[in-house]
Amino acid sequence: MKKSILLLCFYIGLFTAQAQKVAVVLSGGGAKGVTHIGVLKALEDNGIPIDYIAGTSMGAIIGGLYASGYSPDDMKQIITSDEFSKWISGKLDEKYTYFFRQGQPNPSWLSFKFKYDSTLQTQLPTNIVSPVRMDFAFLELFSQASAAADYNFDKLMVPYRCVAADVQNNQTHILRKGDLGSAIRASMTFPFYFKPIRLDGKLLFDGGMYNNFPSDVALEDFNPDIIIGSKAAKNYKPPDEDNVISQLATMLMEQTKYDLYCDASVLVEPNLKYVNLIDFSNTQAFIDSGYVATVRLIPEIRKYVVTNTSKAMHDSIRMKFNAQKPELKINNVEVDGLQQGQANYVANVIIGQVSSKKGNSYYTKDLNIDEVKSGYFTVLGEEKLKSAYPTLWFDTISHKYKLKVTAKYEKGLTANFGGSLSSGGSNEIFLQLQYSHWRKVATKAKVNGSFGRFYNSVLVGGRIEIPSRKPKYFETEYTFNQFNYFRTKSFFFIDDTPLFLYENNHHIRLDMGFPLTYKGKIEAGLTFGVNHANYFQTNTATQDDVADQTTFSFYSPYIEVEFSTLNRKQYSNEGYRLFASAHFVSGLEKHVPGTTSELQGNYSNYHNYVSAKFVFDKYFRVSKLYRPGLSVEFQANNIENFRNYTSTTLYMPAYSPIYEMLTIYQPLYRPLGFTAIGMRNVFAIGKKFDFRLEGFVMAPFREISSNEMQQVVRSDYFPNLHTLFSTSFVYITPIGPISTSVNWYDDGTPVSFFINLGFVIFNRPAF
Repeated sequence: MKKSILLLCFYIGLFTAQAQKVAVVLSGGGAKGVTHIGVLKALEDNGIPIDYIAGTSMGAIIGGLYASGYSPDDMKQIITSDEFSKWISGKLDEKYTYFFRQGQPNPSWLSFKFKYDSTLQTQLPTNIVSPVRMDFAFLELFSQASAAADYNFDKLMVPYRCVAADVQNNQTHILRKGDLGSAIRASMTFPFYFKPIRLDGKLLFDGGMYNNFPSDVALEDFNPDIIIGSKAAKNYKPPDEDNVISQLATMLMEQTKYDLYCDASVLVEPNLKYVNLIDFSNTQAFIDSGYVATVRLIPEIRKYVVTNTSKAMHDSIRMKFNAQKPELKINNVEVDGLQQGQANYVANVIIGQVSSKKGNSYYTKDLNIDEVKSGYFTVLGEEKLKSAYPTLWFDTISHKYKLKVTAKYEKGLTANFGGSLSSGGSNEIFLQLQYSHWRKVATKAKVNGSFGRFYNSVLVGGRIEIPSRKPKYFETEYTFNQFNYFRTKSFFFIDDTPLFLYENNHHIRLDMGFPLTYKGKIEAGLTFGVNHANYFQTNTATQDDVADQTTFSFYSPYIEVEFSTLNRKQYSNEGYRLFASAHFVSGLEKHVPGTTSELQGNYSNYHNYVSAKFVFDKYFRVSKLYRPGLSVEFQANNIENFRNYTSTTLYMPAYSPIYEMLTIYQPLYRPLGFTAIGMRNVFAIGKKFDFRLEGFVMAPFREISSNEMQQVVRSDYFPNLHTLFSTSFVYITPIGPISTSVNWYDDGTPVSFFINLGFVIFNRPAF
C-alpha cells in the first residue's frame, strides 16, 4: 500500500513537472543588454528550462538569437566580434565600394546635396548611425530561423515575442509573426540613433518607448507558470539642460515598471555601471555580471522550478531546430519602391545579369549569401538610393530564397566647394556641380571650374554606367587647363607683367573602363586636342618683348590600369596605389618665334611617340606611431626634340613627388625618362596630426639642356642622380589638410617653405 502511494506521488510529480513552463523576459538597456547572455548561459548550465522568451530592444536581439537556435556562447562570439563593431559603427565596408566610381580626384573640401521633389526642400537626417550593415546582419542571422518556423514566432526553437512602439497610435505593437529580423530591428530602433522601419503598415520605433520590460506580454501570450526576468535597464534620470540625448530620452521613453505579474517569479538585476547606448567596450564584464547574478539566484529559482533540463538537452533541442533551417540559396530579387528601370538597375548590380523577370521580381542562377551581400553593398555604395531595407523570404516550392529590397530614391544635385590656399601663390578656388540620373543605366553629368593666379580650368563631362556584377562605363569630357608658371607670388588677380611660361590646353577625352577588382580598374580611350604655350627664352623679358608660341595639335589613344586603397586624396598614411599607363601620341608642332628667340622663321613638324608610366606607393604599418612608405616611379618615352629647349621640356615626363613641385616649373626634373625611388616616413603625433620626413632619388635616363641657339642637347645615358628632401607637419581638418613643409631640391632652388590649406590637385591632363 505504501509502495503504491509513493508510485502515485511520483507520477503526479512527474506530470506536474512536465506541465511546468518557464518564460524568460529580457529588458532593453542598450549595450548593457548583453548581460542577458550571461543570464541565459547560467540558466542552461544549471538545468533551468527556457520554454518561452520575450524581449525589448537589446533584449529583443538577445532573445531573438536564442529563439533562433544560437547558444549563449554563439551570441557572445557574435557580440564580441569585429564584425559586430562594424554594424554598430554604421560604416559601409570599403571593400564593397568600387574604386572606379570615385572618379578622378579633385580639390573639394565640402559637398552639399540638393534634394527636390516638386519643390526644393531641406531635410534633417532621421538617424545618427547608418543601419545599412546592421540590417543585412539581421538578415543573415535570422532569415533561416524565420523560414524554419514558417514565419510564425511560436514555431521557433523557443516561442518568442518582442515589442515595438507604434508612435502614430501611441501604443505598444506586439510582434508575433513575419520576418524575425525585421521584428527585432523594429524593437531596437532607438529614436534618432537608428532609422525606423515600416512593418504591418506602421512606422515602428524602439519598444522601450512604451514597454521596456514585456513581462505582461509574456504572461498574456504564453501563460507561463514561472517568469524569470533579466533587468539591464533603468528609467532615465531627470533631463540635463546640457545633454540633448537625456532630454530626448525623457520626452520619448515612458517610465517602466519592472514587474513580473506572476507570483512564481524571480528578477535578475545585476549591478551594472552606466555606459553609452552603443558603447560595447564592457561586453565581457556585463556578460559575467549577468551570469554571476543568476547563479546566486538559482536557489530562489529552484523554489518554483522543479523541472530539470540538462545542458545536453538544451543542446539537443537547439541542434534539432538548426537542422530544419533551409540552406541560404537565393535565386531572385524583388525591388519595391523604385521605377521599373531603376529596379532593373538595382537587380543587375545585386545578382548580376538578370535571366528572367516576373512582375517586380528578377531571376538568376542560384547565389550564396556572400555573393548577394557583395552586390547589395555595392549598389548602396553608389549612393543612388536614399534608403534600402533587405529581407529574405523562403519559397517552399522552389526551396530557394527571394531577396526583397524596399528602397527609396531622390533626384539630386551635388555641389562641391574647395581649392587650395598656399604661401607660394598657387591659390585656387574650386567649384563643381554634378547631376545624377539613373534608370536601367546610370548617367552622370558634371561641370567644374578652378580659378586662380597659377591655375585655371573648366571641365564639362558626362558618364554612362551599365550595371551588372561586373559593371562598365563610358565617359566623355572636355577640359581646358591653363598654367601660369613663374607668376605664383601673388593671389587671385592678374596683372600686366609678362608671363615667363604660360600654357593652356584644350582636349576632349573619350574612354571606357571597367573594374578589375573592387579596388582596381582598367580604362582605355582616345584623347585629342590642342596644347598652346607662350613663353620667353629668358627670365629678363621686358614689357615690350613678344613671347614664343608653340602649338601642338594631337591625338592620343591610351590604356591605364590603377589599383588604390589609399586613405586620403593627399598626405596618405595607409594603403597603396599602383598605376601603369601607355600612351601613343601623334601630333603637329607649330612654332612661331618671339623677340627673345635665337631661332627665326615659323616652323612645323610632326611627332609620333610612345610614353609609358609606372607608379607604386605603399605605406607599411610598423607600429601605431610609425608608418614608413615606399615610393617608386618609372617613366619612359621616345620623344623627338621639339624645335627648342623650352617647348621640349613641356612634353617630358615630370617627377613631382613633393606637392609643391606641382606648382613649379623645374626643367631638371623633366628628363628623357627616369627611374625614381623614395621613402616617406610618417610619424603619428595624433590621430589627425602627422610629422613626415621624406627623401627621394631620381635617376634620369638622359638629361636635356640648351645650347647657344636654345635647342636641345641630350646628355649621355644615366648622367647623374638627383635628390629631393621634404619635412612637413600635416594636420587633417574636416575640410582638408593643413600642411607646413620645408623642401630642398638639387636644381639650384634655395630651400623653400610651403604652407598650404587644401589640396593641390588639378583636372586630368591630356597625357
